[in-house]
Amino acid sequence: QVHMVESGGGLVQAGGSLRLSCAASERSFSTYAMGWFRQSPGNEREFVAGIGWSGDSTGYADSVKGRFTISRDDAKNTVYLQMNSLKPEDTAVYYCATDRRLAFSNNWKEYRYWGQGTQVTVSS
Repeated sequence: QVHMVESGGGLVQAGGSLRLSCAASERSFSTYAMGWFRQSPGNEREFVAGIGWSGDSTGYADSVKGRFTISRDDAKNTVYLQMNSLKPEDTAVYYCATDRRLAFSNNWKEYRYWGQGTQVTVSS
């Protein structure tokens, strides 16, 4: 079981920034790809960003490309999501996830391990 805890969510005005963190419990975290997903009421969970085990491979949803950046610090067993130029439509609960694989997927159904989520609210 991989235990992960997200933090960094909150309330921000449109155009503002937040940095989300996801701290994992396992020492072998550095060998896992990680993903960030989000879910708003009435909507299915959607892919936001992913990063491969080495950090060399990253991917983003079209809706956040150019505004969000995913990164990882394996020494801290932590993955980050830097969110800039936030929009009201970015409002959601954000989750980090892993499936102990080397490459990330943009399909939330392929992930077995999830954090508890952190709320991001962007006001207009």
